[in-house]
Amino acid sequence: MSTCTSVSRTLAEPLAGTAATARTWLLVEQPGPWGAKALTASRLDPGLGRALEEAAKGTGVRVALIRRPGRNDPAAAPARRRVYAAHTVPGRAWLHTALVTDPERLRALDLEALGAGAPDSFDTVLHGAPHTGGPLVCVCANGKRDQCCALLGRPLAADLAARGTEDVWETTHLGGHRFSPTLLVLPHGYAYGRADTASVRAVLDAARSGRVLTDGCRGLSAWERPGQAAELAVREASGEDRAGVLSVASAPPGEDPALHHFTVRHVDGGSWHVEVAQSMPGPPRPESCGAALGTPARMEVRSVTPQPPTAV
Repeated sequence: MSTCTSVSRTLAEPLAGTAATARTWLLVEQPGPWGAKALTASRLDPGLGRALEEAAKGTGVRVALIRRPGRNDPAAAPARRRVYAAHTVPGRAWLHTALVTDPERLRALDLEALGAGAPDSFDTVLHGAPHTGGPLVCVCANGKRDQCCALLGRPLAADLAARGTEDVWETTHLGGHRFSPTLLVLPHGYAYGRADTASVRAVLDAARSGRVLTDGCRGLSAWERPGQAAELAVREASGEDRAGVLSVASAPPGEDPALHHFTVRHVDGGSWHVEVAQSMPGPPRPESCGAALGTPARMEVRSVTPQPPTAV
């Protein structure tokens, strides 16, 4: 039986423009087993998980559980949980962390403020502070959500940890199971798919020096999916690999309603007009193992046009 990842590879589905969207990520340590909907199906109190889900709606915050790679004691309850909050909007990206003894304190977080890029409530409520280590890498590894994430993601996370890669976590859900192994790199917020140990180490080497690798990149979570494809196309066309220097904004629509139009701006004043067509080409295929056949959207960049400097 074919898995969703094998079908996706056979069809050579492009990765660009497939990352989960979130301006801010809230990651809560929870060892042990995870259910398909992990926030309410794990050793975390389901009432707390449900409250976090509800509080995050419409805020731009995405909440996920994390755990260290390797075997976890299903009955273990950590005395202190590691919690991270990361804002991913270029030019304003940050990553803060805290150790929490009572997870109920998470209820007091101002998720609307976190989604807007203000870490104050995180630092005040949880006694958090800026993360002082290297980039965080979160590998999707929830087998109850999709078997490919367990079969491909968990070994990748374990291998990275065994090789001494710091700040490696398994996480519950990054979307795009058919691109497994998938991962998220914070604080900048770029997601990657079809990863292996060598490619992840290259991504992390680049991230440590404030750079972005586009090979295997699904997009920056701060943007909606067509905008993710637009930014990556500009990086490919211009050779710009520095993180935090490009912003994406919707441009006025053209004559063809099927095309998305974006202005991608560089901090040095340069800009590009990018056209992205969102289509749903066949054949039908599973977006996740066991799911009904569907036609996932595909982002096709039609043009990347440098714009003349604006007269002052």
